[in-house]
Amino acid sequence: MSSVSLVDRVAALQDQKRYEDLHWSGTFEEYLELVRKNPRVARTAYERLYDMVLSHGTEEYVDSKKKITRYRFFQDEVHEGRDAIFGLDIPLMRLVSVLKAAALRYGTERRIILLHGPVGSSKSTIARLLKKGIEEYSRSPEGALYTYEWTLPEGLRYLTAGNESFSSPMNEEPLKLIPADVREQAITSLGLERDGFRPYIRGNLNPACRFIFRELMLHYKGDWSKAVRHVRVKRLLLSEEDRIGIGTFQPKDEKNQDSTELTGDINYRRIAEYGSDTDPRAFNFDGEFNVANRGVIEFVEILKLDVAFLYDLLGATQEQKIKPKKFAQTDIDEVIIGHTNEAEYNRLLENKFMEALRDRTVKIDVPYITKLSEEIKIYAKDYNPKKVRGRFIAPHTLEMAAMWAILTRLEDPKKHQLSLLQKLKLFDGKTLPGFTQDSVKELRKEAVREGMEGISPRYIQDKIANCLVSERGQMSINPFMVLNELEGGLRSHSLINNDDQRKRYTELLAVVKQEYEDIVKNEVQRAISADADAIARLCGNYIDNVKAYTQREKVKNPYTGQDEEPDERLMRSIETKIDIPESRKDDFRREIMNYIGALAIEGKQFDYRTNERLYKALELKLFEDQKDSIKLTSLVSQVVDREAQEKIDVVKQRLIRNYGYDEISASDVLTYVASIFARGEMK
Repeated sequence: MSSVSLVDRVAALQDQKRYEDLHWSGTFEEYLELVRKNPRVARTAYERLYDMVLSHGTEEYVDSKKKITRYRFFQDEVHEGRDAIFGLDIPLMRLVSVLKAAALRYGTERRIILLHGPVGSSKSTIARLLKKGIEEYSRSPEGALYTYEWTLPEGLRYLTAGNESFSSPMNEEPLKLIPADVREQAITSLGLERDGFRPYIRGNLNPACRFIFRELMLHYKGDWSKAVRHVRVKRLLLSEEDRIGIGTFQPKDEKNQDSTELTGDINYRRIAEYGSDTDPRAFNFDGEFNVANRGVIEFVEILKLDVAFLYDLLGATQEQKIKPKKFAQTDIDEVIIGHTNEAEYNRLLENKFMEALRDRTVKIDVPYITKLSEEIKIYAKDYNPKKVRGRFIAPHTLEMAAMWAILTRLEDPKKHQLSLLQKLKLFDGKTLPGFTQDSVKELRKEAVREGMEGISPRYIQDKIANCLVSERGQMSINPFMVLNELEGGLRSHSLINNDDQRKRYTELLAVVKQEYEDIVKNEVQRAISADADAIARLCGNYIDNVKAYTQREKVKNPYTGQDEEPDERLMRSIETKIDIPESRKDDFRREIMNYIGALAIEGKQFDYRTNERLYKALELKLFEDQKDSIKLTSLVSQVVDREAQEKIDVVKQRLIRNYGYDEISASDVLTYVASIFARGEMK
């Protein structure tokens, strides 16, 4: 196959039509027609960002009687959840509310959006998602935006040092070329308002374009229509990598950084071309504020900024202007997002000289997750069979690590007789006797700083990774391996600064280990008693005896054929498993018979699986009857006869089939539970 045909095959994969749409260019007249058809192409940065978030759709659900809106954009479905945010729907609702208010120009467009929270709480991820989202939105038909460049004939190229074209250095909205004093009138007369949306075009051109525009107006003796014939409008594609519409600023060494990194600097090489350092065409509009115009600028660790940058930041927020060196204030249109951790924010509160900055920020707390099922998703995203090849992660491994992380973030309940573990379960949507959704709301309200302290997900991820690469984790890892690794790391954890905190975290690890023990005991119990035929036989025997008891009849013994009294011992051995007291046994038995009778009237047959309490009691009874015959305790002594081994293998296969274990982890769990039997601790 020739090289040309290979090139052609690659070229065939390209969408030529889309490429042409993304690189559209036309006259100012053609652009006005575009705006007439769709005025939203002239949106402000806040309007575009808010619309971008909404374009991904929303979901609504109720949590503790509170209606929550989940914005699907933050699930990052486009990238298969690579940067998905879990468990922070309420903080994200607050963020989107700020974006909405700013889009409607209610005042928050003149503020810094400050994401505040502990380390590793997803602040940077939120900022990264917004930058990536607006970049991709600008490439969609719905998110299209435009800028312009000057194209000059040879006789006018002295304005651009001989160059044929001169692009707007800050990628400004083309409608800014309409003089400010007639702009509103022009928008009305041209019919640029549609479906309740009216373009909001604020401010003047940047210094370089203002210079060229002024010179052209002089050349054409004030004829604006002739001046704008030299304007070519083009599609603007935002790009963080190319520094177009998306900027990121990170504090560095004070000696190697100055405010020109935000507002641009003089290009000394061009001074020779234009003759003066005060000529705006000899200025590089390449500061982060300049390049982020029409989009988003992110300030990493914003409160570590030197005071020299503070004044530029204040003007950029409140006045929406920046002051380039030696030039007049220049209008900007961009979303300013900063993030900071707890320690830096506390320092801001103590510094009276920073009051102006505090007054110009909208703080949005981004705490750690306090919902177990959401925390698990963080680790399942990185540690799953698709990503972790050749290693098996035993059931409950990620769950137990997440449980400990959540427990470290929760505050002890003040009013209710609750353990911290019970509080965790309530927050995760579980039900406990005596507690309602109102109780959960009260628990959340009384703990104002819940989620602002505790263990970071990064620490958990590091320890899981350590287990996966350790010699013991070559085949599989289990909860005890991870919990032990978490405990070992506490001694050198850089963010734990006192022994009391270390002691508390260690005690919480013991709580999690006990919870895991209860979980695996229950799973082994259910695997042992998962013989459907045996449960059905036991249930039939129980129902026969209950029926005879309630009707004051006798039961025929299937072996002897003799009529006997109902087996009270059998019935009570089942009923006590679900805490039916002696005084309530008659009521419970009548309830069962009434339930069976009601089904019979409807033409339905009784199935024990439809009665959850009875099903549980039967399972527990069967387990009690079978655990000794299976002889799990023999696993501890490692002396297992053939018959017992066959029964153990059946249980092991049930663990693999029903609970997600593999051969090794199922054997480990059975051995562990057997050791509990050996200690006589199984109830």
